[in-house]
Amino acid sequence: MRPDPEQDQNHAVAAQREPSALDRAARVVIAGYRNELDIIDAGFVDSDPAVRAAALGALARTSIGDDDRNAATWNEASRDSDATVRRRAALAAPLLGVTSAALVSLLADPDDRVVEAACFAAGELEPADHDVVSRLLLIIETHDDSLCREAAVGGLGSLGVPEGLPGILRGCGDKATVRRRAVLALAHYDSDEVTAMLRHMTTDRDLQVRQSAEDLLAISEGHEIGSEDALAERRESVEGN
Repeated sequence: MRPDPEQDQNHAVAAQREPSALDRAARVVIAGYRNELDIIDAGFVDSDPAVRAAALGALARTSIGDDDRNAATWNEASRDSDATVRRRAALAAPLLGVTSAALVSLLADPDDRVVEAACFAAGELEPADHDVVSRLLLIIETHDDSLCREAAVGGLGSLGVPEGLPGILRGCGDKATVRRRAVLALAHYDSDEVTAMLRHMTTDRDLQVRQSAEDLLAISEGHEIGSEDALAERRESVEGN
């Protein structure tokens, strides 16, 4: 059967008329800089998740719209069937008037990438919802992915709420990447328990953890970081233990 030149030409013309997902996403991104809400809104109902994710970023960049409208749009995106869109929703939450409580479902998402992003976003939304803090603590205690545990420790550290301290202290006994985040999170707390943990972490097998702990102790005790007084006090503390 011979190919039909006219049919091939019609297909080529149709392909030229239909922009690709990449083109549609680019158009939505540009609309975010131009405050073109009609184009952004069209992006939210696009068949391609990359375009829907781009619409979230574009909406976060606009200087128009109200919090109630943005929050309603975000709520819909946070329930998207595609994890790429839900992850982008988590990242955009602090910019769209979303409350802390709205993140609870994303913190329990089946996709680890979404959970990680939601943990970081939780640290930027205040006041912290009680259920969000509880979920962050649960992630630190039970989640299989260390990136999620690390992000949860960071989120609690950013919030600095008293209820989060047990989770951060637990993170001090996790793998090195989590311990590095946990020792920095302790900077938001001041108690004998925190000081004792910092002193313990000056003997950690990970260099970054040790250095961070030493620096935080020096600051808390009024010494200049890296000064002889700070180093001497650290040596005395280690020898005393």
